[in-house]
Amino acid sequence: MGAPDKVPVHMSLVDQEITRTPGTRPPSRIPPKLVENVRLLWNNRRLFVRVAIYALATTILLALVIPKRYEATTQLMPPENVSSEAVALLGTVGARGSGSPGIAESIGGAALGGVASDLLGMKNTSALFVSILYSRTVADRLIEQFQLQSVYHAKLIEDARVQLWEHVDISAERKSGVIGITVTDRDPQRAAAMAQAYVSELNRLVAEVSTSAARRERLFLEDRLKTVKADLDNATARFSQFSSANSAIDVPAQGRAMVEAAAWLQGQLIFAESQLQGLERIYAPGNVRVQAQRARVAELKKQLEKLGGSDSASDATNDHSPYPSMRKLPLLGAKYFDLYRETKIQETLYQLLTQQYELAKVEEAKSIPSVKLLDAAVVPTKKSYPPRSLIVVSGTLLSLALAVVWVFLRDWWSGIVPDDPGRELAAEINQSLRASARHLRPVRSALGWARALLKPRDPNEPFAEETPQDDEGAKQEEKRRSIGARAGS
Repeated sequence: MGAPDKVPVHMSLVDQEITRTPGTRPPSRIPPKLVENVRLLWNNRRLFVRVAIYALATTILLALVIPKRYEATTQLMPPENVSSEAVALLGTVGARGSGSPGIAESIGGAALGGVASDLLGMKNTSALFVSILYSRTVADRLIEQFQLQSVYHAKLIEDARVQLWEHVDISAERKSGVIGITVTDRDPQRAAAMAQAYVSELNRLVAEVSTSAARRERLFLEDRLKTVKADLDNATARFSQFSSANSAIDVPAQGRAMVEAAAWLQGQLIFAESQLQGLERIYAPGNVRVQAQRARVAELKKQLEKLGGSDSASDATNDHSPYPSMRKLPLLGAKYFDLYRETKIQETLYQLLTQQYELAKVEEAKSIPSVKLLDAAVVPTKKSYPPRSLIVVSGTLLSLALAVVWVFLRDWWSGIVPDDPGRELAAEINQSLRASARHLRPVRSALGWARALLKPRDPNEPFAEETPQDDEGAKQEEKRRSIGARAGS
């Protein structure tokens, strides 16, 4: 049987202090690996200082070189009430004109308008207005207005459109529905002008595409009003021509006057005939009074026949009369009243349509949705980009982190034995890359660059970093580190 396994005995610090051999060092609580890593970092402290200085200088220069950018923001309040027809058509415009990421062009206008009207309850159209502001129509007008193709150095308008969308942030708050438009640009004045231009384009586009019921009614009444006006003019012209040709100024009044005149003439004729009969009984036929009375009776008959239009001769005579005869009054009256009725109908219809047309224009002005400007865009005075402090701090910390990683990798690599297959493979790859680098004659430092520009080098001449002395020193350093690593293990 083998010897029994030894059971480890845990001793307290006091027991360890008592049982410790005099002259020996007490055991440390710090792990040896941690001590080794800290010592490695401390030995490379000069490297870290140089890396920090170089990184600090580089990031400061980079932060100063990056151009400044300014943000101009404006806020809008959407209209409270928008008709369903307007929502549907505005949805069509937003779907057709949209080309920016996140806005689906495949959605139909009617579907988008219906979804907007259902979800937004016909009161909050913020999401729809955001789609319109991101539309291709608005973007193209802003590109043309501010000449953004030359500002963004874009050859194609599609590229300028994409860059414009990258410099614009349009969003709507879910609770309040307030729309925020933020434009970023290198010129603060142009940023404010572009933000304000978005508001103007939204109002213009909404006013153009708004097809509410009041607008459709106004367009219908406008066309109908033109037709009724033409019919009224034609009816008035026909009635005027008929009245002028037949002297029919007012047929009812004229008929009443002619009947009264005919009755009076008939009474005068009866009275004159009675007097003539009395004179003929008293005087001879050749008497002057008898002849005068006969002439009076004949004249009364003539006037009565002329007024009544008894025969064709009298009709021919009536052609010179300024008034129509009583025989023509019934015929003229029928035609007269037809033309008069048509004229009055067209006139009444024209008056009613005119009133409705004016009311429709007022309703249309009320139904057109217009956004309310909550906060106007002002010229920014403080830059929004770049964050120079963040760039300097993050760049310096990142460089230090990379330097620490490089130190640990270098230490790990130095601990590998020279005859390790991986090390030999890496050496072969390194030699191959160095040979290729010699053929390409790369410049590894500013000094080597200046030397290459001022003096042509021999291809066989080694770089300053590749001198045999430096290679020999590196080999000795690696050998010393490997020996130290073995001794430590």
